[in-house]
Amino acid sequence: MKIYFAGSIRGGRGDSNIYNELIEYLKKYGDVLTEHVGSKTLTERGEEDGPSDNYIYSRDMKWIEEADVVIAEVTTPSLGVGYEIGKAEDMEKDILCLYRKGSPKKLSAMINGNPNLKIGVYEGLDDAKKLIDEFFEEIL
Repeated sequence: MKIYFAGSIRGGRGDSNIYNELIEYLKKYGDVLTEHVGSKTLTERGEEDGPSDNYIYSRDMKWIEEADVVIAEVTTPSLGVGYEIGKAEDMEKDILCLYRKGSPKKLSAMINGNPNLKIGVYEGLDDAKKLIDEFFEEIL
């Protein structure tokens, strides 16, 4: 199983520890193509000294195509994550969007109102992991 994990990079890195925990948990289900999203060294400026934006776009689109599922942590609003979810939906991927309860930012209506997405609202990491387990139980 190939898993595409989406989380905010340039939109804000305040949840990078959560992303890292979720990525580590997802590894029990398969190969996480986007492990770097959880990296503590990645900043809001993105992969600064690394690849160009064109390269990142092409690489990430290829990874979404290769992925069997997409898991997106959507608490921190991100244009990139929203775009990735839309592209994955076009490719008819199974998609789980995780949103942390109590966030001062309201979940986008374009995500929350989309009947093609599985939305999981969680309070802590244990809740998020349970939602991930339920998601995989449904699709496997």
